[in-house]
Amino acid sequence: MVEVFGDAIRKNEWESLAQPLWRAEQIRSMERRWAEQEGLPLYVLMERAGSALCNYACHHWPDSRQWWIFVGPGNNGGDGYVLARLARRIGLEPLVIAARAPGLLRGDARRAAEEWLASGGGVTMAEDLLPATLPPPDLVIDALLGTGVQLPLSSSMTKIVATINGLNAPVLAVDLPSGLHADTGRAMGALVRATRTLTFIGIKQGMLTADGVDGVGHLDRDPLGVTPGEERVPAAERIDYPSLKGLLTPRMRSAHKGHSGKVLLTGGNLGMQGAMLLAGQASLRAGAGLVRLRQHPDCPAASLVQPELMGCPADMDEGWASVQVLGPGLGQDEWGRARFEQGIGAAVPLVLDADGLNWLAQAPRHQDNWVLTPHPGEAARLLGCSIAEVEGDRFAAVSRLQQRYGGVVLLKGAGSLICDGRRISLCDEGNPGMASGGMGDLLSGIIAALLAQGWSAGMATRLGAVIHAEAADLAAAEGERGMLASDLLPWIRRLVNPTQ
Repeated sequence: MVEVFGDAIRKNEWESLAQPLWRAEQIRSMERRWAEQEGLPLYVLMERAGSALCNYACHHWPDSRQWWIFVGPGNNGGDGYVLARLARRIGLEPLVIAARAPGLLRGDARRAAEEWLASGGGVTMAEDLLPATLPPPDLVIDALLGTGVQLPLSSSMTKIVATINGLNAPVLAVDLPSGLHADTGRAMGALVRATRTLTFIGIKQGMLTADGVDGVGHLDRDPLGVTPGEERVPAAERIDYPSLKGLLTPRMRSAHKGHSGKVLLTGGNLGMQGAMLLAGQASLRAGAGLVRLRQHPDCPAASLVQPELMGCPADMDEGWASVQVLGPGLGQDEWGRARFEQGIGAAVPLVLDADGLNWLAQAPRHQDNWVLTPHPGEAARLLGCSIAEVEGDRFAAVSRLQQRYGGVVLLKGAGSLICDGRRISLCDEGNPGMASGGMGDLLSGIIAALLAQGWSAGMATRLGAVIHAEAADLAAAEGERGMLASDLLPWIRRLVNPTQ
C-alpha cells in the first residue's frame, strides 16, 4: 500500500481558515531549506509527490484502470514518472506519454524516468501518440509543466495540451495545470483544463485568479511534510466568508440607527438611477442605519421603490454622512462632473466606483480615506495601460493602483484582489452569474455600510468582498445564467447576521 503524505485526501484544505498564497520562487526556497534542515535530497519530495498523487487518484477515481500520464522535461514530469512506477506496483499498467525522451532529461527527473524504465515500464513519445488506436483513458494525468513556465508554450507543447483537453476523460493536474503562470495566473498560450489539481507544499497565488480559475478545477493541497519558516511572509492570502464571518457579531441590545452610521450615495444620472437604487438597497441590507441618495433631480425618487431610502435635499448639511459612495450611475456629463468635484474632497471615508473612477482617471490624486473598486477596464484607465496588461498580472496591477492612488483598492474579476498597501487578499468565491449589470453597485453599497458600522477600510473591503461573493454563490443555486443583482439582496441580509 502506498503511503499517504500530508492530508489532501483526509481533509479538504478549503475547509480551513484563510490560506497563505505563495510565489513559485518562495516554494522552491522552502524546498531547498527543507532539504538542508533534514539532510535529505530533494528527490525525496519527488517520491512523496508521486505517492500522494497515486493515493489521490485512487481515492477520487477508484474504478479507473486506464491511466494516461503525460510527462514533461522537468521535475513535474519526474513526479509523473514516480506516479507511473507506483501505479504499476498496485497492478495498473499506465501509459506514459513523454514530451522529451528520458535519455535527454537531467537531475531528479532523469532519475525518476530511469527508475520507471527499470521497473519494466515503457514510454510513448508524444509525437507518436495515436489516441484513436488505443483504448480510451479513464484518467489523464497532466505532469507536463510545473511552476517554471515563464514563456508561451512551444508549438509541440501546445499540441500536447490540445490532446489532453480533447480526451473525454477527467484530468488530474500535478501541482498546477500545464501552461499556467504560477505567479500571475495567466495562460501562457495554451492551458490544460483540469478536473482536479493536487498542488504541493503551498498554493501558488496564480491558481486562484485570472485564467487559473478555469484551469485548476477542484483544488487540493498536500504539503509533503514541508512547512514554511516563521519568517516566511506569504505573497498574498486567500479569504472567504467562513473565515471572516466571525467578525459579524450580534449588535448590542441598546443599539439605535445612529450607531450604524449614515451613508450618502452620489450618482444616479438620467437613465442610470437603477445603479443608485441597488447600491442603496445593499447598504440597507448590509446594516447601515440611514441611507440617502444624491441623484439627478429629474430622476424619480428611490423611495417609490424602497421607502427606506431617503433623498438628498438641496440644503442638507454636508457633514451629515459618516460614509460616502461616489460613482454608481454618475455619468460623464457636466452634472456628473460637478457631483464628482463636490464629493471627492469628503473628509469621511469614501467608496469610489464606476464613473467616479473614470473621473478620477482624468484627474489623478492620492488619498488615504477611500476604497477604490475598479473592474479591469477601469483599472486600465486609472493606470494608463491596456486591459490586457492589467489582466496579465493582476497582483502587480492592484499594487500599482494602491501605490498611485492610496487607500484600499479592490480589483474586481475572477479572483478579486484587495490591496491596502501592507498585504494582498484574494477572494476566489463568486461565479460567472455575476457577469451582469448592477453587481458592482451592490458591492459598493455593502462596503459603505460596513465602513459606516465602524470597520476599518481594509476589513470593510475584505468583508464586503466575501459577503458579496457568498451571496452570489447562494443565489446561483437557482442558476447562474439569468441571475440578477437584486437576487443577492435577501442573501446579503442573512450573511451579515451569521449568528442569528
